[in-house]
Parts: sequence; structure tokens; C-alpha cells
Amino acid sequence: MDISDLFSLMGIILSFILSLCFIYRIVYFLIGLFGRLTVHDTDHRYRYGILISARNEETVISDLIHSIQKQDYPADLITIFVIADNCTDHTAAVARKAGAHVYERFNRIKIGKGYALNELLQHIEQDFSLSSFDGFFVFDADNVLEPNYISEMNRTFHQGYRIVTSYRNSKNFSSNWISSGYAISFLREARYLNKARMLTHNSCLISGTGFLVHREILANNNGWKHYLLTEDIEFSADMILHGETIGYCENAILYDEQPTDLKTSWKQRMRWSKGFYQVFYHYGASLLKTLIKKKHFACYDMFMTLIPGIIFSFLGLFFSMLSVLLAVFDQHAAAYVIDFDFQTIFIGGVSGYLSLAFLALVTVLTEWKRIRCKTSRKIMAIFTYPLFMATYIPIAVIALFKKVEWTPIPHSYRMDVKTIGQGKH
Repeated sequence: MDISDLFSLMGIILSFILSLCFIYRIVYFLIGLFGRLTVHDTDHRYRYGILISARNEETVISDLIHSIQKQDYPADLITIFVIADNCTDHTAAVARKAGAHVYERFNRIKIGKGYALNELLQHIEQDFSLSSFDGFFVFDADNVLEPNYISEMNRTFHQGYRIVTSYRNSKNFSSNWISSGYAISFLREARYLNKARMLTHNSCLISGTGFLVHREILANNNGWKHYLLTEDIEFSADMILHGETIGYCENAILYDEQPTDLKTSWKQRMRWSKGFYQVFYHYGASLLKTLIKKKHFACYDMFMTLIPGIIFSFLGLFFSMLSVLLAVFDQHAAAYVIDFDFQTIFIGGVSGYLSLAFLALVTVLTEWKRIRCKTSRKIMAIFTYPLFMATYIPIAVIALFKKVEWTPIPHSYRMDVKTIGQGKH
């Protein structure tokens, strides 16, 4: 077998394995496209605590608090708590003035949202008791909620789901190709992953912000115990391993701000990529073990959510190193390798671009009415989305070797709370 046959065989085997591993995502896509979730009504109103971790968020935190206060849910059943985490601005004062219970935290050693949430829960247990609430919402300071957000989440919570995630929309879709890239990713995740998981009675995954947790889970965990760089994904993996089924509420719409410059975006997604690797390292073996033992499909889904970045990063490095070695030690092979790499990159690049553009097209069309921007920006975002996703490639590779620490992402985009729920752009 010559080198051309070897490369060809490896490509066929790799394509076959990847197709088998991810074929269920095609099923998810079709279910998300055509499936319909049943809306369950209830007259029961639960008591909720709102958890907000904020670091130097004086510009935007009042918008979130006001959007919570404008909910169509009974105000006496909602209590807002803010942990001003290592702030050097007026976040605490602004949040207090807006009507929240505020605690301040100054800890330069234990840095990250997980630590801040845990300290906030300890304060609540001491001053109010966790048992005073049925569940707790977790939001980021830059979020803004639709007026019926809590009412809709309450419906799903009443169905028996002890953890519920929501529909993540974006405040600044139209800012540029970076913010729209983020936005389409979150919209696609909501409709074509979490909605499909909900319809097939599989566990959904928490993504960043906008979720609800039953008080018993937090009490059993003695607060918040997930401190990796992606504490949301870690929480999801841990809960799935403990047999929890995370629900999804598509009518509970939350808006958050996306980065608009490549430097900030790079830093944030570097943390996410490193966090995925951390979660895989800590939970990957347990997910596989539970999958084999209990045949729990959610473990497979969680495992495949964590593994792709690692697979593609290592394969890319492997083939690159192999090509270099062949070129160095075999002049005849060098010419073939260069030609092969060019063809592979070109064909792979074109097919990858078209595939991602198709996913963006379907996502934008199906979520058209929920995207708050002009038609021209929606159309342009379809073509720039593949470019945004392509920037993940170097990030995923570098994150394998680079030491990454949690750093805050600045927010400044103000969203007029009065327009929420009115369809104004």
C-alpha cells in the first residue's frame, strides 16, 4: 500500500467513525426543525430566589434587575440577590438602589463565577435559609428577560424538572460578524439541540446563563460546588451523572450581550475551550462508565459534546506533524503531501463553509422573528457565521497547551427594557 492509498484509507475510516458518532445530531436537527413542544399550564406559583454574580457591571446590572421587577409573575414570590465579586466600580451601589439584596466579595485567590455563586448561597442560607425558596435562577449581570420569562420557566419547573434551561437570545446581534456569530450559535443550540433533547426526553445542557435549579440540589451540594472554567458545562455533566434530566423551556427568552472585538472574543472562547477540556478530564471516564453500565444516552450526548474539540485538535496536529516528517525524509513524498494538503484544505474548507452557512441559514430563517435586528444584518450573518466558527480552530489547539485563567468580560450594551416583549428592534 503506497502513501496515497494509506491517506485515502485513513480518510475513509475517519469519515465513517465521525459519521457514526454524530449521526444522532442529524436526527436532533430534524426533530428541532419539525417538532413541537407542548405547553403545560399551572396555577401553582413557586417562590424563587434570583442569583446574580457581577464583577464591575455598574453599566448594565440595573437593566436586568428592572426586567425581573417587570415580570408578569407575583413580585412577592421573587427575591433578587447580587454578589458584587471583586468589584472596583459602583456595581453594589447600583444594584442596591435598583432593589436587590447585595453582598460584596473580595477574594483574589478563589476567582471565578463558581466561587462567587457559592459564597452568595452561603449568605442566603445564613440570612434567609435556602428552604425559604423552591428554586433559584442563575443570571449574568448583562442579561435582560422577556416579561413572561419566570412564568414560562415556572410551567416547566412544575412538570417535575428540577433543573431547567431557557432560550438564549442576544442583545446585540447586529453589532458585527462576531456578535452575530455568537448569537446564531446560541440560537442553534436552543432550537436544534436542547429542544430536540426535550422532545426525545433526554437531558438538555446548561449553556452559560439563564437557568433554574431546585433548592434541594443546591442544599445537597452544600451550595455551588463547580469551579472549573466552564462551571455551566461541569454542572451539566455532574447532574447527568447523578441521574438528573435537565429540562428546556423555549418560551422563556433571555437576552445577553456578546463580545464585538476579536481580542475579547478570543479570550472568552479560549476559556471556554480550556474549560471543556477540564470537564472532559474530570468527567469523561465517568460518563463513559455510566453509559456502559446504565445505557444512559444523555451520558453519550454529554461525552460527544465534550470530545470533538479534542479529537479535531489532536488529529490536526498529528497530520501536520506527519506531513512535515514525510517532507523532510522523502523528497518524492513531499511533493505529494503538499498537493494532498492543498486539495484537502480546499475541499474541506469549501464543504465546511457551505455546511455551516446552511446551518446558519436554517437557524436564522426559523428564528427570524426572535432576532432583533434589520433584515440586511440577518442575511449578512448567514455568510459570516462560518468565518466566526473557523476562528475556533486555532483557539481549540492553543487551549490544549496554554494555561488559562478566569477573567471578566466587560459589558456596556444597554437594551431598552420597555421594548422587551413588544417586538421592537
